[in-house]
Amino acid sequence: MRASVRRPRLLAVASLAIASLALTACDKGEGIREEGAASQPARSPQSPAQDKPATTPGGTAAAKTPAAKRTGGTGTGGTGTGKGGGHASAPAADADPGAPENRVPCTADNTEVVATPVSRPLNHMLLTITNTGSTLCDLADYPIVKFEGAQSVPPVMEHTKPQAVTSLRPGKKGYAGVILSAGDGRGGKGYTARSLEIGFQGSDKTTEVALPAEGVHIDDSLRVTYWLTTAEDALS
Repeated sequence: MRASVRRPRLLAVASLAIASLALTACDKGEGIREEGAASQPARSPQSPAQDKPATTPGGTAAAKTPAAKRTGGTGTGGTGTGKGGGHASAPAADADPGAPENRVPCTADNTEVVATPVSRPLNHMLLTITNTGSTLCDLADYPIVKFEGAQSVPPVMEHTKPQAVTSLRPGKKGYAGVILSAGDGRGGKGYTARSLEIGFQGSDKTTEVALPAEGVHIDDSLRVTYWLTTAEDALS
């Protein structure tokens, strides 16, 4: 009786052992696969199509060209070289005060005039004008001389006209001569003037110019020169 009972138990144990071995073999890939989506082999980081270089029409492999490296937004396009998308840089702030585009007329606002009577030539006075502005100015034609009590301004002596307009850089000087009276009395009796104003061609403003305390004697022979670059030319 005991022998018959033990046999079924041994058979059951043997069956369980066989089943365990079969399951282990399946887990190691030696048995039947589980149902579902078929597993696929892992791909390399870069596909063969990407590794293969493109070929030119002649059959030669074309090398890949790396993308241009950006350099902090500096552009070199048709709008000039500059930072921030290729725009041209601003011009230098230090502009030439003597450049043609910066020149202005000389007026009472940007000049200072001094009147000096001279001993030679006789009965002459020298006008010295200084550019007190910050840019080059042009002295148009000749000074408009207005003495105290004068009924009109004196005419200019045409033979003194320079070949080019007299221009003054900041701080530079120009000159004009004034014949006050005739030494031989041909200019009439005349009178003593104690004040003087100088005007500029093309401007309504005048500047007051100091005269000696005793004034200057003028008569009808009063004449002026053009604005010139040297005192010698103005008094010659």
